[in-house]
Amino acid sequence: MLGNRNTKFGVKSAKQRNKSLIFRRFAILTAIFAASVGVAQAQSLRGSKESVQRQYSVAVGDRLTFVDTSREIPDLIESGELLRVVENRNLVLHEVSNPYARPGVKLLLDRLSAQFRAACGEKLTVTSLLRPKNRQPANAASISVHPAGMAADIRIPRRGRCRSWLEQTLLSLESSGVLDVTRERNPPHYHVAVFSTPYHNYVAMLTKSNREYRVRRGDSLWEIARAMGISLAQLRAANGISGDLINVGQRLQIPASATNSTVGATATVDKIEYKVRRGDTLWRISRRYNTSVARIMRQNGLSSDLLEVNQVLQITPGGSS
Repeated sequence: MLGNRNTKFGVKSAKQRNKSLIFRRFAILTAIFAASVGVAQAQSLRGSKESVQRQYSVAVGDRLTFVDTSREIPDLIESGELLRVVENRNLVLHEVSNPYARPGVKLLLDRLSAQFRAACGEKLTVTSLLRPKNRQPANAASISVHPAGMAADIRIPRRGRCRSWLEQTLLSLESSGVLDVTRERNPPHYHVAVFSTPYHNYVAMLTKSNREYRVRRGDSLWEIARAMGISLAQLRAANGISGDLINVGQRLQIPASATNSTVGATATVDKIEYKVRRGDTLWRISRRYNTSVARIMRQNGLSSDLLEVNQVLQITPGGSS
């Protein structure tokens, strides 16, 4: 009998140990999940007290005037601190009482609305710009930057594709440190606070050069970015692209940071690896990377122009010798 009790006791202990092990594993998985959610939220459109404070600190640091009443607006317009935002083929103002904003906000809306219309086929709708303190809604933060004219409220698009494009584009700009974006619920809209100096510098970098790249058959954004010596995020941000879809003949803007002044209009990188795909020829690859068939053959020790799928080639873009 004693032996049986020991056996039963031993079985019970094993069960307890298994339960304990399962519990510990569950706790670890829960912690990992919580951490991953935290990272995701950091990249989300949720606002925070920290982001509101950051916006306010930027406004104070830039010595922006916080407008108390609409009577102060004309003086700021005359001094050039505020610019009028007008409707155009890309932009709609819906019940905007004071259609004025800081130059950085106007520049963003001009660029973003044009990209949005090209991507979605509809106009970007702005529902609020400069809002004097005495016109702030009851739920507005006491340190809101709307009275400083450095924010715009943008209507959330109805179509999922357009909504996804706009959100990803705004988040991409936020990750570049040029604005803060929050998706508000009451009423539903995107609150976008623009940091004028960083954003003007950002746009200056993108538009410093008039260089363009025309998409060819078989191109991918990743390959173009790598060939031009820039990141995929930079290429997407410069062209208002949120996904990976590009079309043959499409013209892409190449950020000026990729320009190598020693080779004039052609940006180069030292060397890339290219994996051959079905239908590739040396001639097509050479055209894609602005080099020559002879150069590719010489770099890779090829004695003929025959290629195999998945073959890896070493290529130096921008060289024709």
